[in-house]
Amino acid sequence: MQEKTGDSGAAGRKLIDGSFLFVLALAIASGLGVLWLKGAERFWDILGRDLGFALMLMPKIAAGVLIASALPFLLPHDKVLRFVGPESGTRGLIIAALAGSVFPGGPSVTYPLTIGLMAAGADLGAGVALVSGWVLLGLNRTVIWELSFLPPEFVLLRVLLSLPAPILFGWAVRHAMRRVIA
Repeated sequence: MQEKTGDSGAAGRKLIDGSFLFVLALAIASGLGVLWLKGAERFWDILGRDLGFALMLMPKIAAGVLIASALPFLLPHDKVLRFVGPESGTRGLIIAALAGSVFPGGPSVTYPLTIGLMAAGADLGAGVALVSGWVLLGLNRTVIWELSFLPPEFVLLRVLLSLPAPILFGWAVRHAMRRVIA
């Protein structure tokens, strides 16, 4: 049995990296744009509202990160490998896509769970199928939001057209990874 490390990939990451600097530069440019075009009162109003939103989001993000860290130790590695590991085949990609479609939360839940599953043995293809299933087939979003605003035949057509996408994305990633490794 392979030893679990519980490494979700955070150990080798820098606090300030290129993506952080890019987002920071975008935020500063946007803020300066609002300040210049709409004035100081509007700037401070938006800044205060967004900081409040960020504070409200922090506990969810912290919980998601804790879940991602705990999953590799809680899930049986051999079963994760069997169901969504690199050798799980199309069945594993279907399982991952279905799991993604029923995840009830937003990105603060889905992304840490995906990282946790990958640290527990799921491969990159299954991770892509899971996140794609969440994005394209999210049951919660489809039932509550889409069916509330859009005609049922539109929703059905969109879901049917999107159905194979997470599996195809996962398969493509697995295929590409095998070519890179070979």
